[in-house]
Amino acid sequence: MNPQYLTIRPEIQQALDQRRPVVALESTVISHGLPFPDNLEIAAGMEMRVRQSGAIPATIGLLDGKIVVGLDSHEIRRLAESPDVVKVSRRNIAPVLAQRKLGATTVAATMLVSAAAGIRFFATGGIGGVHRGAQNTFDISADLIEFGRSSVAVVCAGPKAVLDIPLTLEVLETAGVPIIGYGSAQLPAFYSIDSGFTLDHFATTPREIAEIARTHWELPLRSGLLIVNPPPAEHAIDRHEIESLLEEALTASAQQDIHGAAVTPFLLSYLNQTSGGRTLAVNKALLLNNASLAGSIASEYYEAAVEPRMSSPER
Repeated sequence: MNPQYLTIRPEIQQALDQRRPVVALESTVISHGLPFPDNLEIAAGMEMRVRQSGAIPATIGLLDGKIVVGLDSHEIRRLAESPDVVKVSRRNIAPVLAQRKLGATTVAATMLVSAAAGIRFFATGGIGGVHRGAQNTFDISADLIEFGRSSVAVVCAGPKAVLDIPLTLEVLETAGVPIIGYGSAQLPAFYSIDSGFTLDHFATTPREIAEIARTHWELPLRSGLLIVNPPPAEHAIDRHEIESLLEEALTASAQQDIHGAAVTPFLLSYLNQTSGGRTLAVNKALLLNNASLAGSIASEYYEAAVEPRMSSPER
């Protein structure tokens, strides 16, 4: 990536130079994922959890024609409060930069920037995937494509519940992306501990996951890794209840002729309302939980041996 567009804050650059652990954090959860002021609270909380786990947090966003790796508190507040923040993925990163717009990075864009900066680990809530009805709409998130391009390990609570999980798993398999469960062989589904799908691989400690990541990149396999971490049990919602609420939400969206990019925000808002706010509570809890795990894995990875050289696929 051309360095004229990339600003890496000194604390983060120093950590990278000294081979110390850094964890990337996306910014769409701040601008589009959570309501104000929950977004500010969780953004600060995730950074704190990463630090408590022994790593340096690097929240990423687009400001005034620059990709900034390591947003400060004032810049994060700007993303949290501004009504005109653009959701940035690979396809629109250039227009947003050229037009000097305010942009928040999705999973795909955060992976791209992390790989360019040399950051190996990234914590988020859930990943995008194959949308329900994609056989008619071809609606497939760019997140899945980026996993095949960027050598970054992503810690999340699984695919978002509104997605077609079986088809999402198929696409990840085709892209050669290892999916590693943390503490369980059951694939979580964001709000729920168990999606009903069993994983081929799981690990019980951050060190095990760090070693899997090291082996993956030493081979070298240039794809990313997906590390799925169940939401905290005290906040999780049974998958059958979520599925029932989702069916209601999908029916409501069809009746109101909601389509395209407006569908997912509508579904998430509907779920929060009909669950009495429980989906928002589990979302906040799993974000903090994932930040802690990502920090622990990154710390174990850099504590062991000299890391393998970052692969640099053509972009």
